[in-house]
Amino acid sequence: MAFTFTTLKTAIQDYAQNTESTFVNQLPRFILNAEERILKEVQLEDFRKLSTGTATTNNRFLTKPTDYLAPFSLSYISSNTQTFLLLKHTTFCQDYTPNYISTTGSPEYYANWDDNAFLLAPTPNANFTMELHYYYRPTSITTSADGTSWLGTNAEIALMYASLFEAYTFMKGEPDLIKLYNDRYMEALSTLKNLGEAKQVSDQYRYDSIRRPPQ
Repeated sequence: MAFTFTTLKTAIQDYAQNTESTFVNQLPRFILNAEERILKEVQLEDFRKLSTGTATTNNRFLTKPTDYLAPFSLSYISSNTQTFLLLKHTTFCQDYTPNYISTTGSPEYYANWDDNAFLLAPTPNANFTMELHYYYRPTSITTSADGTSWLGTNAEIALMYASLFEAYTFMKGEPDLIKLYNDRYMEALSTLKNLGEAKQVSDQYRYDSIRRPPQ
């Protein structure tokens, strides 16, 4: 059965047999932690998004979307031609353009600079229309307008047991029960991985997984 924010909170309290106010106040945090764990452990095509932006002249940074988690590809369009940048480590981009002010041109590489921006190399010598294909963080079931979410509807078992693991860890519950909930979560995660990384995957020419810079 699908979960809403309300029914999921009720299920956690029923399993934990705990209605103490401190525990109840932490229910959104348990669920948020569970959502984050699922998003970091499985790739789902439902959480891919395409965003456009502009890399501006003499600015080596490109702002990330606020819901960005990880990149699949970054490209720019010029003269009706799409060119893909290569994902590299930050130090590679810095070594490639040690003088980023005077070394400009069409971007060839990009790196994760911080939580808010990519680093481009070389520094753009013009304004470029950029396309970012990325893995995004969906709206949490705890903050959605109608109290529902994709995970609550389609990954309800994984979401529930991940939340119970968080809840029982908070309660300092029986180790055997904490392990049981984690095991049940891992079983549900395996099914979700089969959906997200096997059944949903079609032949993809360029990238079929999250791109990470080489170490």
